[in-house]
Amino acid sequence: MTEWHKSDWRAKPRVQMPDYTDTDQLTAVESRLSSYPPLVFAGEARTLRAQLAKASRGEAFLLQGGDCAESFEEFSADTIRDTFKVMLQMAMVLTYGAKVPVIKVGRMAGQFAKPRSAPTETKDGVELPSYRGDIINNIDFTPEARIPNAERMLRAYTQAAASLNLVRAFSTGGYADVNQVHGWTLGFTEGSEAARYRDMANRISDTLDFMKAAGVNEATAHTLQSVDFYTSHEALLLEYEEALTRVDSTSGQWIAGSGHMIWIGDRTRQPDGAHVEFCRGVMNPIGLKCGPTTTADDLKVLMQKLNPENEAGRLTLIARFGAGSVGEHLPRLIKAVQEEGANVVWSCDPMHGNTIKAASGYKTRPFESVLREVTEFFGVHKAEGTIPGGVHFEMTGQDVTECTGGVRAVSDEDLSDRYHTACDPRLNASQSLELAFLVAEQLSDRRGDLKEAQSA
Repeated sequence: MTEWHKSDWRAKPRVQMPDYTDTDQLTAVESRLSSYPPLVFAGEARTLRAQLAKASRGEAFLLQGGDCAESFEEFSADTIRDTFKVMLQMAMVLTYGAKVPVIKVGRMAGQFAKPRSAPTETKDGVELPSYRGDIINNIDFTPEARIPNAERMLRAYTQAAASLNLVRAFSTGGYADVNQVHGWTLGFTEGSEAARYRDMANRISDTLDFMKAAGVNEATAHTLQSVDFYTSHEALLLEYEEALTRVDSTSGQWIAGSGHMIWIGDRTRQPDGAHVEFCRGVMNPIGLKCGPTTTADDLKVLMQKLNPENEAGRLTLIARFGAGSVGEHLPRLIKAVQEEGANVVWSCDPMHGNTIKAASGYKTRPFESVLREVTEFFGVHKAEGTIPGGVHFEMTGQDVTECTGGVRAVSDEDLSDRYHTACDPRLNASQSLELAFLVAEQLSDRRGDLKEAQSA
């Protein structure tokens, strides 16, 4: 890689970022953040890269999920715990279906900024700058609230540090015990509407009972009671990212200390733009959102810039096309990857291409559309002989009513009951776990296909 410094992005065109009017305040905040400890460490990022390298070969599977945008006001230990809990349940079900380790990566402890489709929004004839996430401005619809305030970066850092502290405690303190996690999942399958998932849940129970009878639980107690859990977010606010970037003392490489994995959004993936320039220089695993407007030529340039050494586990391509459009776009991008001989993890984001406005006026995502896109993603990879390496969901452990459908049958009329998101609609706990069962079926079918191919 050519010589790189963490501030080089400042000489590149920037999009989806605020213009701070109080430059003295911004400078002071950046200086303070630069003196704070990083939130994550190089060894953790290297371990995640090694696990993602396995996902690129079909030897592991990536589960990435969490809030669309973390909120200062909704922040609580219960919120973190509930999302962590559901991700553990999803991971167990996916592990059973895939028969490979599931890499658990939360959209948390840093997912505070959001790209927007327009710089302003209008309500009742009043036009104001768009809300861009709590790290930048306030969601209240007033002129004062919408002014970008650099001090909010300090609150974001504090909340991210507290979130990471709690997640690390949950990961190693017994809360993640495999038997307890499965007990929660059995509760989900007790309702008649979830009966179709009970068979798989019972088979997982049989496996755990066998392990216990064989003494496996005692022999591997620590492994069964703790998990590796990583954090991720979109690297959108580059002043924040730069301030937390450090040089790893063991390797001499730069690491973005804000999260284990960072990604570039579909609106900020300009090959010569600021976000690509920043991400190309850090050693973290990088995600790249690929939407319908992603061209094969741009993808080839981006892969070369972001992963010039073609290292497995470095780059995850997160496909987001919308149900009904995967077959039109994914094959041409797979071809571009194959032509370059690139090592990538293919992940499916079935959320962002399936947002609609319900008759009730709420922005929502139909569960059936989310599932359809996942199914199409697996179908294309099966046809192309390539590896579906992961899934990427906007979800919460809370019992919200933001996406319609699922076994609990959230309707348009229900959306107003518990619609709490600051930005995009999220799958609730029940919908998230149901989706995990359905993805597990896809993974199990794929394993069957691979066995048939190997024995032929």
